Amino acid sequence: MRLPMLDGGHLRLGHRLKMKMMGLLSGHRAPDVVKLHFFRYDTVGSRMSANFQAAMRGPSEWSVFERETMAAYVSSLNQCVF
Repeated sequence: MRLPMLDGGHLRLGHRLKMKMMGLLSGHRAPDVVKLHFFRYDTVGSRMSANFQAAMRGPSEWSVFERETMAAYVSSLNQCVF
């Protein structure tokens, strides 16, 4: 499901500037997951970041390298650019 409101002006100025810089530096628009992260940072983004950090950097039998490699592999299977 894609949220069209993520393309609107509902983002804070600082977040819009960060996404614009990402686009300029990468040559691509910011992915929707980044837009969602910034859209409601206080309620969605901060929790999303905390969960991501726990999954990718928290205690695990897998090394950070193994987790990053698996994430990249799954993203490629899903034809996801990040």
